[in-house]
Amino acid sequence: MPGQSDQNVTGFRVRSFGLLALFLVLAGCNAQQGKPPAAAARPEVGVVTLHPQSVAVTAELSGRTTASLSADVRPQVGGIIQSRLFDEGGEVKAGQALYQIDPASYQATYDSAIAAQQKADAAVPSAQAKVERYQGLIKQNAVSKQDLDDAVASLAQAKADVASAKASADTARINLDYTKITAPISGRIGKSSLTPGALVTASQDTALATIRTLDPINVDVSQSSTNLLNLRQAIADGRVKLSGTNVSVKLKLDNGTTYTHTGKMEFAEANVDQTTGTFALRAQFPNPDRLLLPGMYVRAVVEEGVAQNSFVVPQRAVTRNAKGAATAVVVDADGKVGERALGVRSSVGNNWLVETGIADGDRVVVEGSQFVRAGQSATPVEVTIDDVTGEIKERKQAALPQSDLAEAANHEQKPASDASAKN
Repeated sequence: MPGQSDQNVTGFRVRSFGLLALFLVLAGCNAQQGKPPAAAARPEVGVVTLHPQSVAVTAELSGRTTASLSADVRPQVGGIIQSRLFDEGGEVKAGQALYQIDPASYQATYDSAIAAQQKADAAVPSAQAKVERYQGLIKQNAVSKQDLDDAVASLAQAKADVASAKASADTARINLDYTKITAPISGRIGKSSLTPGALVTASQDTALATIRTLDPINVDVSQSSTNLLNLRQAIADGRVKLSGTNVSVKLKLDNGTTYTHTGKMEFAEANVDQTTGTFALRAQFPNPDRLLLPGMYVRAVVEEGVAQNSFVVPQRAVTRNAKGAATAVVVDADGKVGERALGVRSSVGNNWLVETGIADGDRVVVEGSQFVRAGQSATPVEVTIDDVTGEIKERKQAALPQSDLAEAANHEQKPASDASAKN
């Protein structure tokens, strides 16, 4: 029957298309089974391979700059200031005239003292001649012994008057010189607290100006006594080696830049502050450009020694667990992810100086740690960290872990063995 034959033809076509589709699906499954596992299924993480190295142990301490020398300018005699002889805020030299006090009265006193000295000097020759004359007459019994003694006493008194008059003249000269106020030290002078016409007195409380020596300049910082004990213990254990007797110091300014000149440690205080538990340190820096001014906030980087065979871990790779302990994520040779507890000593730039928890050749995850968990597989990608910024600056080609390479080799050998078996 025609209708029945059409139905048979249609059913045959449907069955043919169904078998073809099933064949294609099976062929696709077989092709996928013949391929190695896709590495893209594993998350990629950026890693840094660590090796032991010698690391400079530094301590970054906050402090403030202070002038190496500071002196207040005060008058040593009283009077009216006639003139100011310096530019405020400028550089002055030791002995340079700064102020002039009215010298009229002191000049008159000095002239009077000189006249008194000349008068005393004039009395000495007469008294000397009288003594010599009486010494000749006493041999002839022409004068009494008492007259000779009086002449000798008069000569001595005349010489004493000369000495007294000379001292008075010197005092008057010194006071006259004090009317010209000079700089006690070299340095930069600040503003003047008084103007010409003001009355000043000797050794008054108010300073006329202040001079500060800025080159070199001091930096006063404080160090924790606990850190000092830890450093000395590390030196005793051989973990840290002193770099020498002259401890060099670098300086970080308040705007984040590094000062171009290197300083040296001058001294450490001999006692610990009972309130803060710290002791004072002082470093000295050259300051030829007068960039540093007293009172500026700075951070001094003190080189304490060298830690040999130590590991530095990028700070971006270290996190804290619920207990506050430092941890890092590592990837082993088979691509398995694990977590390590670290013994962190101190910071070194953008890295942590780690004493325990890291071995030679460990690969620490510095990028993508939030996408993996301990025990999971991952594809490590070697990266390079910028020491200055702490950011990743270069990535290498991703490499399959050893377990994936072995599995891929097995899958490549399997189809070849199946084909030979069929033949």
